[in-house]
Amino acid sequence: MLIHLKDVAAKGTIRLDGTEDLTGVLPKKGSLLDFGPLRMQLEARDQAGMAEISGQLEIDVEQACSRCLAPVPQKLTIPFHETFVKGEEPDPDALDIEADEDDGDDFLYVQEDRFDLLPYLAESVMLALPFIPLCSSDCQGLCPVCGTNRNEQACGCKQDKVDPRLAGLADFFNKQS
Repeated sequence: MLIHLKDVAAKGTIRLDGTEDLTGVLPKKGSLLDFGPLRMQLEARDQAGMAEISGQLEIDVEQACSRCLAPVPQKLTIPFHETFVKGEEPDPDALDIEADEDDGDDFLYVQEDRFDLLPYLAESVMLALPFIPLCSSDCQGLCPVCGTNRNEQACGCKQDKVDPRLAGLADFFNKQS
């Protein structure tokens, strides 16, 4: 999806509604098992020669539960807001601004008059993915001994949780009795 800065400046506001296919952009590995098309409702506005793009993204994703590895389908609604400026990013060493001062100007610098918005949309989707997806808040996960999904059936594996730092002390008390 190409955005032309001159078109945005000439028209003032451009609506960007529709769907985009992120196949080939988003990875299908790790916890991200599958995803649908990205639905977007965006608006590009001219702000003194800059293109401010804001709106909302929606996508259906399927991730693996971090405890039991079962598929977890989710619908993500992601706010999107970026400001694009044509030109070179200023060298922070050349500027006379303190490093800890945040002036609130977060711009993305593009080299040409037109740029592809798709990588920025994919980045927003990746950042919105849950870090630890769960199929339910009380998911019991997999048995570390036999690998049985403890949500489906209980296994008879013995699971004594002994702190390895105190294992020698447990042996000491077993010899005393």
